[in-house]
Amino acid sequence: MSDFPETNPAETKPVEPGIGADDPLAHPSYPLVTPGSVEYTIKMALRQVYDPEIGLEVVQLGLIREINLNDEPPEIKMMLTTPFCPYGGWLIQQVKDVSESIYGKTIKVSVMPDLWDPEMMEDPGLLSGW
Repeated sequence: MSDFPETNPAETKPVEPGIGADDPLAHPSYPLVTPGSVEYTIKMALRQVYDPEIGLEVVQLGLIREINLNDEPPEIKMMLTTPFCPYGGWLIQQVKDVSESIYGKTIKVSVMPDLWDPEMMEDPGLLSGW
């Protein structure tokens, strides 16, 4: 005899995965956006923009801090890993190009003066040994 209650297979439903369950880095990271929104689509598209020096995505690195499409003009606020990042201009242009290709309109990309810290990353352990 089983310790589990009897169930009718016709009554059971598959458990729906949680939001972001297919994302290996499904814990909160910046920018906080609603899945399915245009902001979320932009954030996911920005995963194709890599910092060429570190070899990680700008989203993984936590460089994308805000996506504000309701502002006028729409704006993405980001950081650079160092104040004088040699690839800064290139990264900013890549973020602008990718986000505008999704949104279909001009988006302002602003660089925040804050200092980046590895703790801002989705997974700070990715830099171990770097």
